[in-house]
Amino acid sequence: MTVMKFRTPKFRVRPATSFDTFDVQPSSFNLRMNTQLGVKNTNFGPYKYSNSTIYFSYKGTQVGSAMIPKSKANFRRTKKVNVAVDLIAPTNLANNSELASDISSGILPLTSTSRLTGKIEIMFIFKKKRSVNMNCTMDLNILAKQLQNIKCK
Repeated sequence: MTVMKFRTPKFRVRPATSFDTFDVQPSSFNLRMNTQLGVKNTNFGPYKYSNSTIYFSYKGTQVGSAMIPKSKANFRRTKKVNVAVDLIAPTNLANNSELASDISSGILPLTSTSRLTGKIEIMFIFKKKRSVNMNCTMDLNILAKQLQNIKCK
């Protein structure tokens, strides 16, 4: 009998992104971003996870969030999840000189955080709870209207 290890899946923001609304002013922004998340399961059994939320922030201030519906990442596969996120600069950022300089430079630094909790089931017998944390940094290129330099821990 082969002993199989339970591996924690990986959870990332993927570069496939499009925008429905793209309104950027010198000191604010209002974006509707359709982004894709990936749950990579390297186990020999499915990873079933429950509902979760992903949060997007600009220098520590939350600018958007989206629901991640419960689903299942099949064994040895990457589950792609499409979510729509409204990124809106809150009023307390309107007078922020850093925001104005970032927008004028054309690069808006963002971070995303989330946590998935679920169970891995190996050989339909053994079950183990696993939680996956996502902490990604990325740059939103305003001129090209795309996410760049996505780095996830």
